[in-house]
This record gives sequence, structure tokens and C-alpha cells, in this order.
Amino acid sequence: MDADGAESLPAPLTPGLFTQGVGDQRGGFRFLTITSNSNDPVTISKISLKITFMPHFDDLRDYTGYFSAQTSGFHDPNFLTKLWYAGAYTVQTNTFDSREGRQPCPGPHGWANNASTGPVDGPVLVDGAKRDRNIWPGLSSRFLECGFLTRLWTGDMGISTHTQFVSTNDLLPSKNSLVVMFSTQDPNTGALQYSGPPINAHGSDTYIAWSLIGTHSYFLYTGDLGFVKTVWANYTKALNFLQSHVDETGLVNVPTEFQNDWGRDGGAGHNSAMNALLYRTLITGSDLATHLNLPKLASQLSANATAVKAAFNKLLWDDAAGMFRDNETTTLHPQDGNSLAVLFNLTQSDEQVQSVSKGLTTFWTDIGPLSPELNDTIIPFVGGFEVQAHFVAGQGERAIDLLKKKWGYMLYTPLSVQSTLVEGYTRNGSLGYRAQAGYNLDHAYTSHAHGWATGPTPALTFFVAGITVTSPQGATWAVAPVLSGLDAAEGGFETPLGRFDVKWVVKNRRFTLNIRTPKGTSGTVILPGTGAVKVDDKAQASRASASLQLGGGEHVVTQDMD
Repeated sequence: MDADGAESLPAPLTPGLFTQGVGDQRGGFRFLTITSNSNDPVTISKISLKITFMPHFDDLRDYTGYFSAQTSGFHDPNFLTKLWYAGAYTVQTNTFDSREGRQPCPGPHGWANNASTGPVDGPVLVDGAKRDRNIWPGLSSRFLECGFLTRLWTGDMGISTHTQFVSTNDLLPSKNSLVVMFSTQDPNTGALQYSGPPINAHGSDTYIAWSLIGTHSYFLYTGDLGFVKTVWANYTKALNFLQSHVDETGLVNVPTEFQNDWGRDGGAGHNSAMNALLYRTLITGSDLATHLNLPKLASQLSANATAVKAAFNKLLWDDAAGMFRDNETTTLHPQDGNSLAVLFNLTQSDEQVQSVSKGLTTFWTDIGPLSPELNDTIIPFVGGFEVQAHFVAGQGERAIDLLKKKWGYMLYTPLSVQSTLVEGYTRNGSLGYRAQAGYNLDHAYTSHAHGWATGPTPALTFFVAGITVTSPQGATWAVAPVLSGLDAAEGGFETPLGRFDVKWVVKNRRFTLNIRTPKGTSGTVILPGTGAVKVDDKAQASRASASLQLGGGEHVVTQDMD
């Protein structure tokens, strides 16, 4: 299944015109390789290509979002801008018709892309343009395919849905993919599968959590409460299934049969990443319950989240190392569990946040962090969460440094296509992802357009440009740029309420911020310094940490940088 095959055609063709069928299309390719098995001359003409990804878009360049910033100390000053658009384009290639999934047992030339990805008609968001072309709300799988035990590391909606939002505001594929995942629910236990058809992989607590978190993300960006009501019975049953794995410690004790994750080792027991995901699931579930006018359930889920946070710190915090352990029985401090703990606010003090942010740098190499929970592997999925964790810590220059090391390698290495983002690679930079561990994932099999690698795209919008929505559709919002050693940045996106744009510049020790948000909305602006502040040329009271409340519309905020 890992061979890169070829399609054989007779020569000459009769009647002379060949049109490739949908199932025989490779997916994600922008080039054609033709090889003759004969010494006879061959004439080829009138070659045309139709792009099949994002079939519901008339113009693939119709981005509703944007980002721009220049960086120093790197060979390409436009690197951050290029990276943002590479992530946006990668997710576009991961969006296609629900009837064009990858067959798990392909035909004689090694692939077939005419499988149904589930009970929806329309675009779906999948993990990769070529492989696996399957819906994965979380991350990866181990499954028996055509008689071969194979482990796959695949893309996930936990990152790519956010990339969709900030780049195209196209959430229909995410919605359809969520519909597919809820359709896989076990009616007895409430468990969801961790991939959709045709792979239909089972056995992952983390993937169930990602589906539930993704439901909230879709609602936050669209305000589609009707969809939430449609899946609510499935949602609560799946959430109860996860909570049934909480033991006397107050944390999920992941059963061995539900430990599958993004390809990491050691996912069973009181796994830190899973429990960070449980916490986030409870927080977002409480918010959904509030919007559904279920105050009792909202309060209960919030209380459960508080209990998980306390237990997480009690059982897993390693004060000597200043990081969270993978579980209470190991000295391993994982990249995923620590990054998610900061990003999802499981820390209890800023000292913890700073300690974890610094500790994560001990995994770094010149081309990215080596994930200690998966030997010899540099994994863009987890790296996307680490980048955000550094921004949350206010360590923007550290986050940019990580982007330069890891995504700089991915974008500029001659091993990549230099326009989309790869699935993963090893310590020596080889794209033979995990081949050293005995798995047959060579260069031909490793995905070169993988949605889970696009974490920098939303991170640059949310943290560097600094604009986020804090309630459905952006009725409330926040602007809090992390300057990150840059002189200027700008970015924006759309929601059903309208445009959200931010542009800031630091010049002559003055920070100037231009904000445009829809009228009728309101937001909080958190400024980077402590100097004198003006809003629309009117002086404001200085404060140790400048925080302003503004209504929608256009505003200019300035601050003296002491």
C-alpha cells in the first residue's frame, strides 16, 4: 500500500483522447509524469488539467482573510507572510467532494480516489490531499488494511478548521466532516470512531475529544446553533463516554484499547494530552450548554473542568523539572501534553506558564523540536500547539524562532514542494516519516500537503496580528498583539457579521494600532506596553496593563512604549 504506482495506457490511444476518471486521479498533484515503455516515438498534445479540490469555490484565490508581516534574521524577510498562505493553500487542497476519498484497498496501480467519506453530499475537510483523503477529527490511527498492519499519522480538524476560518471563512467542509463523525457513534457506549469511512478506525479517546472541541469551534465561528441542536444528543453521549473513563484520581485513565492518537507512544493511563483535551472539552461543552439555555448542565461541566484542572496539576506537575509529566509513572515530559496545558489554560500561575515555555525549547534542533513521546520525529501537528503556547506565554520572539526553524525548513527544503506543508520528518530532515521505526512510510508515502501542519496560519492571525473572536460570529472580540520582535503586522478575517481587520506598527517608540470591526459588536483591546494611551486621539488613563473596552467600528489606538 505504500508503493507509488503508475497508470498504464496503450499506445496509440483510440480514438486518441484520454480522460482520466475521478477514481484514478491522484489528488494533490500539480504535475504530470509520463514514461514510455518503448523506444518508439510518442506524440502527446492538448493536455489540460482540472483542479478538483474545493469544488464549491468558483475562485480558489477568493480569500476572505489575510496576513502580512516582515521578519529579520532570516533569508526571506517575507517568510511569515508566505507561511500563512502556505497553510491556507494546504487546507484548500485538503478539501474535496465527499465521494472522492481514498479506497483502503486500491486497484492495480496503487490508488483509487472514488470512496465515499461518509453520509454527506458536498465538500469535506480531510487530512491530506493525496493521503489519506479521509476525515480525521483528531490525528492518526493504527488499523489493519488489506492484510497489513500499518500505522498512519494524519491531519486533524483541531488545527485545520481554524485555518479555514481565518483564510476563507469556509466552514461547510468542517460541518460536513463533523456530521460524518457523529454518524459513526456506537449507540451503546457513545464512543465515536476516530476516522470516517472508508477506513472507519476505532479506539481513541483523544479523537472523540477533538470531535467535541471541533463542534464548539464550528459554532464559535458561524453561530450555527441549529447544527449544535441537531447533534446535541450525540455530543452529550460522547462526552459522557469520555467522562466514564475518569477514575478516583479525577483524571481520565485511558484504556489500552482507546489509546490511539497522532502516532505517539504511551497514550494509555493518565495521559497528560488526553486530560488536557478533556479539560478543554468540558470548558467548551459548558459554553455550548449555556447557549442552549441549559444552565444546570453548563454549571456541572464547568465544575467538572475545575476538578480536572486541580487533579491535573496534583498528579502530573513535576516541580523539579518545571513541566508536566506524560503520566504519573514516567519521567518523560511530553511536547503535546505540555503545549496543550499552556494553550488550554491548565496551568495555575504565570510562573508555570513561563517554565513550560522554556522547558519546551530543550527539545529543539536546528530544524524543529524532536518530540520525546515519539522517538526521532519532528511533528508539525504538535509543533503547531507549541507555537501557540509560546505566544500565550508572551514569548513571541521564541515562537517566531520556532517558526523559522521548523516551518522554515519545511517551506524551503528542496525535499518539499515549497508551497504546501508536510506531514512530518525525522531528525536528519528526511521526509521518510517514521521509516526508522520499522514502518514502511517512505518519501512516496509521506504527505506533502497535510492540514495538521498549518498551525502557524491561525496562530499568526490570533497572536501576531492579535485578533480573535470571543463569542459566536465575533459579536465580542479581542485584540491583543504579541509584538514578537517585529516592527509591524496586519491581518484580518470575515464572519457572518462582517470584516475584522487589525494593523499595527511600532515606530519611534510609539505603538499605533488600527482596528476595524463590525458595528454593533464590542471588544477588549490589550496593549503591549504601560505607557500613555490615546484612543481616537483622546487620552486615556495609564495603567500597569492597558486594557480597553471598545465598540465596533474603526478606531486608532496609540501607546508610548516606555
